[in-house]
Amino acid sequence: MAGYRRFFTNKIENNLVIEGEEFRHAVSVLRIKEGETIIVCDNSGDEYLAQITKIEKKCFNAQVIQKQENNCEAKNEVILICGYLKGDKTELIVQKAVELGVKKIITFSSEFSSAYMNENKLSRLNRVSVESAKQCGRAIAPTVEYAENFEKALTFGEGATTKIFACEFADKSDISLSEVCKTTAIVVGSEGGFSKEESDIAVQKGYKRVFLGNRILRAETACIALCSIVMHSLGELK
Repeated sequence: MAGYRRFFTNKIENNLVIEGEEFRHAVSVLRIKEGETIIVCDNSGDEYLAQITKIEKKCFNAQVIQKQENNCEAKNEVILICGYLKGDKTELIVQKAVELGVKKIITFSSEFSSAYMNENKLSRLNRVSVESAKQCGRAIAPTVEYAENFEKALTFGEGATTKIFACEFADKSDISLSEVCKTTAIVVGSEGGFSKEESDIAVQKGYKRVFLGNRILRAETACIALCSIVMHSLGELK
């Protein structure tokens, strides 16, 4: 099934209509043709085989053939809460987090943040999520959300069984990364890291500090490394 083009839509119906960004990409980049078989996903975790029946000026129609399971989704929910970074670094984080199987991505502004979010940037991050989900064969493209401050960002991990945050001034971990289990929330700061006050707020809300070694990691490296370690500990990379 890996050879079929993959598309996302809001609702699966027997007779599908794909329009907007997905249609433009299909026609302009992928050069799809009538009669071609594709895979369509609606972020439910399932995927559907469909056949393109008609290509029009602003949309194409497809007939659903069958529903099938997707085996690329992680069994455990991992939530990544990361500081918004300068340039395209946050795009890299979103791309790799989606590939690793992260289910939710929240980016935030904190005391030491030096980058600023806007609607266009958030829209771009969500497009990156969809593109990455297609590339790695997922049936769910995580929605990227934005929190205006650190305390609000932490609320996205309230229901998690394990809550951890990378603290650059901690000299030891409060929890072993081999102990993470079930739903896990991961918090990584911006380029400037966390303030002592932000660290205290996280601890008060049940987050455990983790130490990532003596080398100073870039924020995007810390995100990717921590997601990888957590996924391995949860058995998702075995």
